[in-house]
Amino acid sequence: MKRIFWQFLLPAWLLAGPARAQSLAGVWQGVEDEFDKQRYCPSVLRVQQRAGTDLFGILFQQSGSQAGITVTFQMDGSPTPAGMRLQHGRRLAETGRSPTRYWCGNGTIAFTYDAAQEKLTGHAEYEPYDDCDTGEFTFYRVKLKSAATVPAGTLSTLRVTGREVRWYADADLRQLVATGNTYPTRLRKATTFYLTQNFYPTAESPVVPITVRVSEPAPAVAARPRPAPAPLDTLPLLRARLPLPPAAALPVVAASPVVLPTVLFKVTTADLLPTARPALAALAAELRAHPELRLRIAGHTDRVGESTKNQQLSEQRAEAVKAYLVQAGVAAERLSTVGYGDARPLYSAPDARNRRVEVQPVP
Repeated sequence: MKRIFWQFLLPAWLLAGPARAQSLAGVWQGVEDEFDKQRYCPSVLRVQQRAGTDLFGILFQQSGSQAGITVTFQMDGSPTPAGMRLQHGRRLAETGRSPTRYWCGNGTIAFTYDAAQEKLTGHAEYEPYDDCDTGEFTFYRVKLKSAATVPAGTLSTLRVTGREVRWYADADLRQLVATGNTYPTRLRKATTFYLTQNFYPTAESPVVPITVRVSEPAPAVAARPRPAPAPLDTLPLLRARLPLPPAAALPVVAASPVVLPTVLFKVTTADLLPTARPALAALAAELRAHPELRLRIAGHTDRVGESTKNQQLSEQRAEAVKAYLVQAGVAAERLSTVGYGDARPLYSAPDARNRRVEVQPVP
C-alpha cells in the first residue's frame, strides 16, 4: 500500500505446487518487505490446488501495524521447479481506503520453497505505478516434522516448523504450554495442540491443530484377518453405517463426494450443531475399523456474508470435523481438508443445509 511520498508495498503472492513432490497447499503466514520498517505489510496466504496443476490463492495484507487498513486479493498461478508463481487477480475486499493511499496489486510473485524450514521466499514485480515496482515476501507454514506417533509415557521431543511458534492446549488459546519449534513432553493419550506463529501476526493469522498419537500395547492375541477393502471409488461403508439418505436422494452426482446431511453448523461459526455428533461418531468408528480408508473433508458455507470470510469459515468447518475424528482416534494423516466457501451451494439461499461438510475417499 502506498501513501503520498512513501509506499506500503503490498503484493499478491504465494501458491502451492508439487515442488519436490510436495504440496504447498495450506495456510502461510509472513510479511512483505520485512526489513523496511516504514512500509512492511504483515500477510497471510491461503493456497489450494485446482484441477490439474493450476493453483488458487487468497492473499490478505495489512498496512504495517494498522489493523484497520487491509486488502484481500485473489491469486492465480502454477507450480515451478523451485516453488510456484502467482499472479494478482481481482480485489476481493479492502478496509481503510482513502484518496492518499493505494495498494500495489497488479503483478506477479515468484516463490522459492524451502522444504526443511517450510518457508517461502517471494520476489514480486509490479506493473510500474508511482513507487510500485518490486516487493520481497517471507512466509512460514506450521507443520509437524517429528514422529506423528510417540511411545506412551515416554519423554519425547515434538518438533514443528514455523517462526516464533506458540503451543496451546486448547483451541481458545488460553493455555500456553510451550514456545519455539520444539516441545519435550510425555503423552499418555492422543493429544491435539493448537499452534500459532507470532511472526507478523494479524487478525487473519491461522490457528493450526497438530495431533500426536501414542503407541498402544500389542494385542495379546493375533487379530483376525480383515476382509479385503472395498474399492476407494465407492462409499458402501459410509452409506451402510451413516444416517444418509438413499443414493437417489443425495444432492450430488455419483457416490463421491457424499454429503453428511446432519453435520451442520451454527450461522457464521465453525461450531458443530448437536445433530452432527451421531453421524461423526459413526464415521469415526467406520474409519477405525478400516485403516486403509483415507478421506478428504470439504467444508462449505451459505451465501450470507462476505465471500472472503466465507472461504475462511469453510476451511475452519472442515478442520472442525477433522479435529472431531482425530479426537475419536482416527490418524490425522488419513484426513485432508479443503474449503470451498460459498461457491458450491446445493440449495437456494437461505438454507442451513448449505452450511455442510462432504467426505470423499482418496487413494
